[in-house]
Amino acid sequence: MRGEARYGLEHELALLRDDGTVADHRSLTHAQVAAVVDELPELPGDQTDLRIGDAGIRRKRWYAEGYERLDESGGLLRFDPKGIEIRTRVHDSVEAAADALAADAVTLAAVAARHGLRPVAFAHHPQLSAYRLDPPPNAHERALMADSPEERTSHLHMVTWGPDLNLSFPESGTDPAVLADAAAKLTFYSPYLVPWSFSSPFRDGRVWGGLSARTARRTGARPAALAYLPPDAPLLVTDPSLVRHAGIPGEVGRIEFKAFDAVPAIAGEEPADGVGTDLPAALLSLLTGLLRDDTLPGRRRTPDTAAHRRSALRGWADPAVRAGSQAVLDAATAALAGDDAHGARLASLARRLARRETPADRMLARHRAGGGIPGLGGTRRRTAQAEPVPPGRPGPGDARRGPGPAQR
Repeated sequence: MRGEARYGLEHELALLRDDGTVADHRSLTHAQVAAVVDELPELPGDQTDLRIGDAGIRRKRWYAEGYERLDESGGLLRFDPKGIEIRTRVHDSVEAAADALAADAVTLAAVAARHGLRPVAFAHHPQLSAYRLDPPPNAHERALMADSPEERTSHLHMVTWGPDLNLSFPESGTDPAVLADAAAKLTFYSPYLVPWSFSSPFRDGRVWGGLSARTARRTGARPAALAYLPPDAPLLVTDPSLVRHAGIPGEVGRIEFKAFDAVPAIAGEEPADGVGTDLPAALLSLLTGLLRDDTLPGRRRTPDTAAHRRSALRGWADPAVRAGSQAVLDAATAALAGDDAHGARLASLARRLARRETPADRMLARHRAGGGIPGLGGTRRRTAQAEPVPPGRPGPGDARRGPGPAQR
């Protein structure tokens, strides 16, 4: 990919109650999440870059994430929430996108606190491994699920959270073949990219034996990367999808990486190491360098499920995973040589790799020292407070016409 990149970030966040327990679809109502979103501002200009959705509800940077159940005629029966998503506008620099995400996370934390909730960056639910469709899908829902691989597997997202890192390279244009190739490259190298973010060593109330329950359970069934093509471009047929049509003109040319675990420092969490709250920016730099690189030959149209599970289980303790991550980092560093800002962020990732330490390793160390499992109760930590924000227009979620996540 040629030229300067533009950047956007999205991040799903779980919600904790004052007693430290997870507020999920078993106890959290759509009305409770909507009350938080209602109090957040609707900011002018956002809709240029942010897709609203078919029903015109998802109008804000923040919106309710969850799963819609529909009746036989397509009417909304209920919305099971799992948390709140933040999405930024498109920015001309890594720094601007990361700063916007961090600022919006602080604003969300301040508003959510007034409702007895705290947003946190879980990658996998610490207590659950599955969200079950109860009652089972009806004929209308089954027909909609058959529309795409993502609809069919959308229930998987109800016990996982994570970011989407979005890049576009205007100078490279919107050639569908170029965009599909970029997504295929990210898909191939995904098992070696994701360890920097691993942060889900717990599920079902205990240590599960690996570093990323999210990766082990999702990637393969769900995409690692997506490219957004012009509305008239032919689509490659893959399962899961590699390309899709853009929903708004501003999405054309976007390359979206979807396989990272939730970033631990995003919403008032303790900084994990020297990267701290700069981890989203560092990962954007890594993707930028990988897409500018012209030396690595690997391409896949669908994620390698076995490779992702191997990475999720052992991380950088596995020599093959470690070698793959080093190759990706070396290629990105060479492609961005001479750019001091990108270089500094990549150097921070190199230090992590040299220590062979992921966020999950630190979480496990705290657990072994008596720190418990996050989300299974405990004292609520203080979060950064923002200035009060004026009430915005209602924006409880994106009530798409179809079952699945009120998301994308």
